[in-house]
Amino acid sequence: MSNNKKKQLTPVQQEYQDLQKQHEIKRPVIRNCIKAFFTGGFICLIGQLIQTFYIYFFDFTDQTAANPTVGTLIFIAMLLTGFGVYDRIAQFGGAGSAVPVTGFGNAIISAAIEHRTEGFVLGVGGNMFKLAGSVIVFGVFSAFVIALIKTMLIQWGGL
Repeated sequence: MSNNKKKQLTPVQQEYQDLQKQHEIKRPVIRNCIKAFFTGGFICLIGQLIQTFYIYFFDFTDQTAANPTVGTLIFIAMLLTGFGVYDRIAQFGGAGSAVPVTGFGNAIISAAIEHRTEGFVLGVGGNMFKLAGSVIVFGVFSAFVIALIKTMLIQWGGL
């Protein structure tokens, strides 16, 4: 709290603020950042192993192996969410599990599981993309804008 706001408080309110600060739970920010870093890194390592698997066994190139790798990671995240494993990973790793593409799969399937009692159309279908829908809309819109800019630059001879 700033000093100006603290000056406007009564002595009882200031005493309460001091008492609250003494009993406030200290969050282990550094430890949480390290756990998130290694969790996200481990997920990315698994993604790299999957991509290498596609390149080695299915004769993909680096560029063509990207799409099936992303699809496989989302599918694995959805399976792990369905079995309740991904929630434990997210509790341990925090944002490290939400940042990779697996967090997108987790967001979709967890909303579907939560609303399955309301039926397939209105429950699962209507609520599945509540959280992830904004990500999809922003991604599609951003891709459109970038493609439009690239098209204009090509037309004008820039690229």
